[in-house]
Amino acid sequence: MISQITSDVRISVEAIYQPEYSNPDNLHFMFAYRITIENQSLDTIQLIRRHWDIFDTIGDHKQVDGEGVVGEQPILESGQIHQYASGCNLRSDMGYMQGFYEMQRLSDGELLAVAIPRFNLIADFRMN
Repeated sequence: MISQITSDVRISVEAIYQPEYSNPDNLHFMFAYRITIENQSLDTIQLIRRHWDIFDTIGDHKQVDGEGVVGEQPILESGQIHQYASGCNLRSDMGYMQGFYEMQRLSDGELLAVAIPRFNLIADFRMN
């Protein structure tokens, strides 16, 4: 698990290769990841937007921007945790993702860019 704290918000990520949804012969490699967002600040915050940079070893680079995460814009009070799972497909068996969440502090409306740490996407068979 990879973790990083920005503006008193801890982002932790776990990623796993999904061979049952992959088709290497057609350059389709599927990965799932689980994100844990922990509000360690004293303020209530809301996740407004996300930005991803997705890279693979054949040189592809994708940027993904959107509102919320998996259709939600969760509000986290001090000490609360929000978890969600999602996925990403690559055209190679290795790559990585990184990005940030735009969070809003509800007490004063200030926007915070909370880093999502870089995490590797590696097919299991590459690790042997």
